[in-house]
Amino acid sequence: MLNWSDIHTVLLDMDGTLLDLHFDNHFWMEHTPKALAKKRDIPLQQAKDELKQQNDAVHGQLEWYCLDYWQKELDLPIVELKREIRHLIKLRDDTIPFLDALKAAGKKVILVTNAHPDSLSLKVEMTQLDNHIDQLISCHQYGVSKESQSLWQQLQQDIGFNNQHTLFVDDSKPVLASAQQFGIKHLLAVANPDSKKPAKNIEGYVNTTDFRLLINDIK
Repeated sequence: MLNWSDIHTVLLDMDGTLLDLHFDNHFWMEHTPKALAKKRDIPLQQAKDELKQQNDAVHGQLEWYCLDYWQKELDLPIVELKREIRHLIKLRDDTIPFLDALKAAGKKVILVTNAHPDSLSLKVEMTQLDNHIDQLISCHQYGVSKESQSLWQQLQQDIGFNNQHTLFVDDSKPVLASAQQFGIKHLLAVANPDSKKPAKNIEGYVNTTDFRLLINDIK
């Protein structure tokens, strides 16, 4: 599946890859629409429909992931709303064993997330994920998301990874395709990002539903 002896650097997504995506899905599909319906005094379904339209308009762009953008667009305290349900922020059960195995094998482990820095900070606060990773990077510092080739160019200039010896792990097909277009050789898709939803393979990539099944092969 993966040639671990050929992999020196591991670039990891956060939401849906290391963390259960249920928090984010619940936040944007239930918690935020409720707050929006209350603020605008409109039916919940109307709030959900309006939010989906606004989401679709910027999907895949950095704005889609930007808490400042949504705070302004919706006139809601997005960070405060996230903190209200922070108890739902959870690591996947297989995350820490996987990260520890990577470290034990001497891999350089770097988090590369489209998440806003405030969201990243909250999730680190709730999970202590930073104790198991060499470097945490929010794409907001580059002004573009992982869907953009510019992100990979800037990232490579900054951290100097070699495409031929790098593994990138994500749960988004467009993001995996972007990394593939840039030339990253080793790619792994997470087929079960949300613990409350059934697994669904991402076609065209090696898929996993449990990182622990990979651990014995890491060297």
